[in-house]
Amino acid sequence: MALINLPDFANDLLDEFAARKAERIDTPVIQPAEPFLDIAGEDLRRRIFMTESETGASLCLRPEFTIPVCIRHIETATGTPKRYSYLGEVFRQRREGGNEFYQAGIEDLGDINIASADARAVGDATGILARLLPGKRITVTLGDQAVFEAVVQALGLPLGWQKRLIHAFGSMGQLEALLASLVSPQFVTDLDDDVARLITAGDEAALIAHIDATMNRTGYSSNASRSPAEIARRLKEKLVLSETRLDDAAFRVLEEFLSLRVPLINASAALAGFADAAGLKLGNALSRFDGRVAALGNAGIDLGSIDYRAAFGRPLDYYTGLVFEVGIQGSSAVLAGGGRFDRLLTLLGAKDRIPAVGFSLWLDRIETERAAP
Repeated sequence: MALINLPDFANDLLDEFAARKAERIDTPVIQPAEPFLDIAGEDLRRRIFMTESETGASLCLRPEFTIPVCIRHIETATGTPKRYSYLGEVFRQRREGGNEFYQAGIEDLGDINIASADARAVGDATGILARLLPGKRITVTLGDQAVFEAVVQALGLPLGWQKRLIHAFGSMGQLEALLASLVSPQFVTDLDDDVARLITAGDEAALIAHIDATMNRTGYSSNASRSPAEIARRLKEKLVLSETRLDDAAFRVLEEFLSLRVPLINASAALAGFADAAGLKLGNALSRFDGRVAALGNAGIDLGSIDYRAAFGRPLDYYTGLVFEVGIQGSSAVLAGGGRFDRLLTLLGAKDRIPAVGFSLWLDRIETERAAP
């Protein structure tokens, strides 16, 4: 049951979806909370409206559509490629605007031509906004999660630090804090003396036995969520991470990468020049980036109007490659946002890997822009 009115351009949106051969589907407003809590990321987790069923199962009001659309696709065993569209209410706490608002969008599942599907997503988002906001200049900011991951991996940091940095991509505040920790490590001082000695000695079997004995002695083992082996692994990782220092040269490389900001038409050359100067082999990540740029150009999109920012990401943990946002020149409001999420359907239970890309439109913000002179 809708509590707020649909915007007056809703029918235009549905026409656009139909013209792009995206099947409209709906999903329940009440959703299982676990997928959002486990997969969507900290930013969305903090904004979810939670509830529970009579049996105590954790539920939430639908905070976005991508995860529910993917779950429905898996449950209906629909083949791919498949294009879905949606238009409906979502519920989340926001710093600005109401907590209940309409979103619409397209999810493109199963197209193995990654570059073409990425270009289509950007083209669809900008094309729809151009129809809804005639006469206004569309702006696009584009980033690439996979390129950032390739840079971090090429620097040879421990896997735990790679995961931390990749997880923080898109949040400059978090990234800067992590980089500060890497430059000036804070050593672990709260480890039990016996645990510290066993970790330093590298005696994993003895460390696991010690943890197991401690758990049994304290009664913790009866309700522990982690095994002694897993606790041992995490303690070793914590110690390694605390003792890892990023040397000055590597720190400057990361800073230089994160400062890259150029029109997309110049981005491939800028990234290749950066990699050569830093002595980094970014391989497939740069090849895929170049392929997407070519596909966007072939789709007739003005590459000079797209702003590539190496540090740009979006605050959802399931993105794997392309990330982008669309707005209007002279306004800071994000009207559409999306990206590639190739791991999401597998995490949600799909038996086979399904490449996927999509975007969402923020209808209340579009309505505000339509009313502006």
